[in-house]
Amino acid sequence: MKLPVLKIGDKVAEMPIFQGGMAIRLSTARLAGAVAREGGVGLVAASGLELDELRQEIRLARKLSEGRGMIGINAMVAARAFADLITTAAEEKVDLLVAGAGFSRDIFAIGRAYNVAVVPIVSSVKLAKISEKLGASAIVVEGTEAGGHLGTQESIKTILPDIIKAVKIPVIAAGGAVCGADVAELLKLGASGVQMGSRFAASEESNGAPALKEFYLKMTKEDVVQIDSPVGYKGRAILNPFAQKVLDGNPPRPTTCDACLKHCSRSFCIIRALTRAQQGDVETGLVFTGANMWKIKEILPVKEIFRRLKEDIEKI
Repeated sequence: MKLPVLKIGDKVAEMPIFQGGMAIRLSTARLAGAVAREGGVGLVAASGLELDELRQEIRLARKLSEGRGMIGINAMVAARAFADLITTAAEEKVDLLVAGAGFSRDIFAIGRAYNVAVVPIVSSVKLAKISEKLGASAIVVEGTEAGGHLGTQESIKTILPDIIKAVKIPVIAAGGAVCGADVAELLKLGASGVQMGSRFAASEESNGAPALKEFYLKMTKEDVVQIDSPVGYKGRAILNPFAQKVLDGNPPRPTTCDACLKHCSRSFCIIRALTRAQQGDVETGLVFTGANMWKIKEILPVKEIFRRLKEDIEKI
């Protein structure tokens, strides 16, 4: 099988691989730059970053990419700082603005104002059509196999064909892809590209602490659960003591609140829970995961991940 190039607006990625934007501080410049350097699309996770910190990450990612691939950001629509984050990224002339955990119409005006491609994350034909009408350059379609916040309980393989038929812009399929065979299957269904989160979370360049990466490798299929996020969506996570408390309806409620979300159930502080996990606290942190993270058995450098993807796909 020959891999197609991925075109988004006037930008081209030689490899149709879209790196998931994993917060908080899991997907930073080192990872995004490494993915872009291999010809893919590297995303800096903007949610939870200060604006100056985001600027620095974008500039470093661009430098590390060596002028290859694309560099963008991923931000949670649910975050109160969403508009400031995407405006800052647009001012830095990123190649694309990716938005998930909600749907924003405002992002399209910012994209037009700064001539930056807008790529919403959607899970339905309705939102795909609305995105195209509002001026999206592409869309990421996430199925239930994806990690983090979920917009659907349907498989990517079920919703993808109908969405591809409904729009004319590039469609990037997301959810469950951890190897070349998974990528090939989604491309054969008609996707223009494939987003991979779990495989890059378990990379050397991922900004997760060593204890977090070891936790990924120890998990089993039975450890994949869905919790109720204070953002208002289901979230796919790894079962640990913190996730068990959430499932039992007894999460540790925050004693102080930074009001980081536009709307929050305040059942627990998701920003702090994700940060604890990123720093290696896999007991009291929230560890988001894709449905197939358990299949990953080794931490690899991004370059080797791409080499294996190419090798596997060429065999198909």
